[in-house]
Formats: sequence, C-alpha cells, structure tokens
Amino acid sequence: MSTKINDDRRRFLAAAAMTFAAVQLGIADCANAESARGVRLPSEGGFPPLSGATGWLNSQPLTPPGLRGKIVLIDFWTYTCVNWRRTLPYVRAWSAKYKDHGLEVIGAHTPEFSFEHNVDNIRWAIKDMKIDYPIAIDSDYAIWNAFRNEYWPALYFIDAKGNIRHHQFGEGNYQQSETVIQQLLSEAGSSGFDSKPASVDPLGAEVPADFGSLRTPETYVGYGQTDNFASPGGSAWNKPHVYVQPEQLNLNHWALAGDWTVGKEAIALNRPAGRVAFRFHSRDLNLVMGPATRGASVRFRVSIDGQPPGSARGTDVDSQGNGTIVEPRLYQLIRQPDAIVDRHFEIEFIDPGAEAYDFTFG
Repeated sequence: MSTKINDDRRRFLAAAAMTFAAVQLGIADCANAESARGVRLPSEGGFPPLSGATGWLNSQPLTPPGLRGKIVLIDFWTYTCVNWRRTLPYVRAWSAKYKDHGLEVIGAHTPEFSFEHNVDNIRWAIKDMKIDYPIAIDSDYAIWNAFRNEYWPALYFIDAKGNIRHHQFGEGNYQQSETVIQQLLSEAGSSGFDSKPASVDPLGAEVPADFGSLRTPETYVGYGQTDNFASPGGSAWNKPHVYVQPEQLNLNHWALAGDWTVGKEAIALNRPAGRVAFRFHSRDLNLVMGPATRGASVRFRVSIDGQPPGSARGTDVDSQGNGTIVEPRLYQLIRQPDAIVDRHFEIEFIDPGAEAYDFTFG
C-alpha cells in the first residue's frame, strides 16, 4: 500500500474525529436533525464488482447481480485500525437487526500491514471480534480500487436496484447511517423493523474515543511513515542498533532504548529488555504489535509516569502493567479513568522478538 493512502487516511480521520467530537458536544448535531426528516439520497453510481476478492469468509462468493433486491452495506476495514474498531459495534448491531428485513452487510478487509494479508490472522480477528457477516478478503486492493475508496473505515450504502446511494467516511454519524439503512429498506418495500436505533454496548478498544481530550495523533514507528522520533542520533535503518532515550521527551515524541532494528514498516527488538517511550495526551494508548515469529509469545510490562498503570490499565495488561504478545494485533495498553494530562508512557519487552508498528490514541 502506498504511503499516500496512509497519509490521506491520517489527515482525513483527524478531521473526521474533530467533527465527531463537535457532534458529541452538541455543536454540530446534524445527524439528529436529518433523522427527523429523512436523508436525501441521490445516486452516487453503480455497485462495483466484488470479483477481485482473493477469498471469502463466512460466505460463498457474492456478486452484485446476486445481491439485487437486497440493501447492501459495504464496510471497508482492516482489523488493526482503531478507527474502524470503534465503528464495529454499530455495524454488527445493524447486521443483526436488519438482516431478516433485507440488509446484507459485507466487510471488505483491505490490509494495511503485511501480516494483515495472512488469512489465518483475518480468520482469528473475525472470531475474536464476533463478526458473523460475509467478509471479502481484498488483499490485492481490487475492491478498494473498484470503489475508488481511500479510507478506513468507509461505508457504502447500496439500494435494491444496485445503486450506491450514500457513503460515510470515518467514525460517527451513526444515527444518520441507520436512518439511511431504514430509508433504503423502506424504498425496497421492507417493513416491520423497529425504527429506534439499534442497541450497542462497546467494550475495550470499541469504546468511542474521548475526542475532547485527544491531543496526540496516530504515530507509525517504522521509518516509512514515522514522526517525532527523539532518540539521540536518529534511527539506523534496516540494521541492528543500540538506542538510548533522551533525558526528557516533548509531547507527541517517542524514543527507543536497547537493541532494535528499525524497518520501513515496523521496529523489531533484537535483545531482551528493549523499551519504547512515548509522551502523550489522551485517554487511551494502543499499540499495534506482534511476535516476529508466528506462534511465539513475548512478555512485556508497561508503566505510566514511571509507575504501574493500576486503574489506568488497558484491557490487554493487568494493574501491574504485565501483558503478553501472542497474535499480531492492536493491544490496548492504557485507558485513563481520571483527568487527562501529558503522560510519559513506557513499554519494556522482557523477551526479544517483539515487533511494533503503530501507536493509536483515543
């Protein structure tokens, strides 16, 4: 995947997050207004082909002609994307609520990181995340390109005649999206569904971000896209190197300590006791990481301002900050329950063989 796609995604989702925060604060409550009067839904084009999928999970291959007569919701996702994870409770709920009324949800899994091309990892993710609707494996970006899509997450709403009638890029506008589903179902002659919004109960990484206190952007750690690396002397690309941390980190800067190899996509720990430090300002801190060797496990310990996280622990660590990498995925390491201020985060890997890809915040 090109760097341009990632950069565009980051700029767009930052803007979308700010808009969603405004909605939550009551500054721009357009979704409620639109749900009261319906949504104008002009055609945005025809249903592009799904034939570029390299495989399907939870379903036999589906086609636009075979889906004619149904309302189709295409959800572009990649399983480590926290922005998409926070939309998943709604997509799952819509699928469950409207499936028997003519809605077909299709998740198009278009990978960001190399390990997300592995079908076993996708299969693990859909089981762990309780996804039971059809998944098109879009590892070659064929469906992504057919839709001319640029973002995770992205929703495309397709009517019973095979026309795209609406889209939603990024998080938020859930009430409006459900109103669109109901309107398209009604146009197709479906009735009998409850018009009240579907009930959701997000947990862990699926809980909406605290955008009002979010001051730290997504930060990739591979040299291909990283920002604000602060270890003295910079990084040595694609070769082992011993790093040290500076005495102090500025906000939104990060650093390494120990023997690491900095690659284009990820950083890899060569010897035990390597550390990554990050000074951040947000409620949540997540890190996409995995073992360098499939099937291996890597123990780690996190701290916040030099102390165990205690009640600020994320779902993937205990109160002392201990956790274990098993699958390549997003790990939630910090969720602060109190007032959000600048914090110094560190993760120490007790074992070698860890790979880290991307910090995200919420």
